Amino acid sequence: MFKGVDILWIGSNILVLLFSVSLHESAHAWIAGKRGDPTGKLLGRVSLNPLRHLDPVGSLLVPMIGIFTGAPVFGWAKPVPVNSANLPDFRRDQLFISLAGPLSNLCAAASFFLLIKLLAVPAASIGGFPGVALGVTVMICQIGFLINIILAVFNLIPIPPLDGSWVLAGLLPTRYLSYFEKIRPYGFFILLLLLVTGGIGFILGPILDSAIALIR
Repeated sequence: MFKGVDILWIGSNILVLLFSVSLHESAHAWIAGKRGDPTGKLLGRVSLNPLRHLDPVGSLLVPMIGIFTGAPVFGWAKPVPVNSANLPDFRRDQLFISLAGPLSNLCAAASFFLLIKLLAVPAASIGGFPGVALGVTVMICQIGFLINIILAVFNLIPIPPLDGSWVLAGLLPTRYLSYFEKIRPYGFFILLLLLVTGGIGFILGPILDSAIALIR
């Protein structure tokens, strides 16, 4: 049944992705609390427990499709609810809250990258079980680096409901904001179209290739 399937690699991808999307959503909830809205914190979303953030489609189905088709592995979790009435300046505060998720992934990617550089040489030179264990650790760090880069870039695409749409809304001059907001009800369908047609892969592919080149 599992002939030709690398269970360790698949399991590592799933676990790292669950950690990464949990970190992403926790960052949203934490910054929202700092900006004045405790909704996410009260719902237990400032947590790295993936069960608090799990979305069956975005956290499991979409990543599994990527793993088995060779497409970039990415996904999403349940969005953290934000009560705009609690934010002193909604546009400014929503921008900070939205940026928190991708920035948390970039910080995680940087941490994984440093670990790769620190552990790769010892893993290649040490024999026996310690060498194997280090090798597996390096592989997990490589997966963590790539997944977090992809999550950061994917979420910064300025298509509703992705974080990038709120970042753009926070940066647009007020006179253009109403035009952009007219797109928001159709954002999910635009995103779905990009997923089905491979447009997301077209966007993420060059980023993934560059990230892979950094850790070779």
